[in-house]
Amino acid sequence: MLRYKTSKHFYRLLVFWVGIIATFAYRIIVILNQYSKAWVEIAWYIGTIGFIWYFAHRYRVENKREKLIVEKKLGYKIHHKKKLSDEDRAALVYILRALRSSKARWNYIVIFVFSVLALVYAVVNDVLMWLN
Repeated sequence: MLRYKTSKHFYRLLVFWVGIIATFAYRIIVILNQYSKAWVEIAWYIGTIGFIWYFAHRYRVENKREKLIVEKKLGYKIHHKKKLSDEDRAALVYILRALRSSKARWNYIVIFVFSVLALVYAVVNDVLMWLN
């Protein structure tokens, strides 16, 4: 039976935190704009490099899963109740374990929360500036 493996746990955690830091770096720019152009640029570079790394990783992971599903015709076999080989089962186990252990949804939640906070801060700050 073929073995399918996810990335090492340490690497997956590293990429998770890179995504969190990139998200924070981009969202903090709205505050840093009031203080320092240099810090805005630093935050922008950290966010951009972090997102390149994070989304390149996510793209690779999603492509690997999709490739397995297509190559093994797993959707067809399951839909038409075809017999699954040991290799098909191993591929399905890999896909299901990878989906279950993925931290991507937590990154999406953090992106959403930091985006809402940045938007609220920016709107309140702009309104206060317009009123003065």
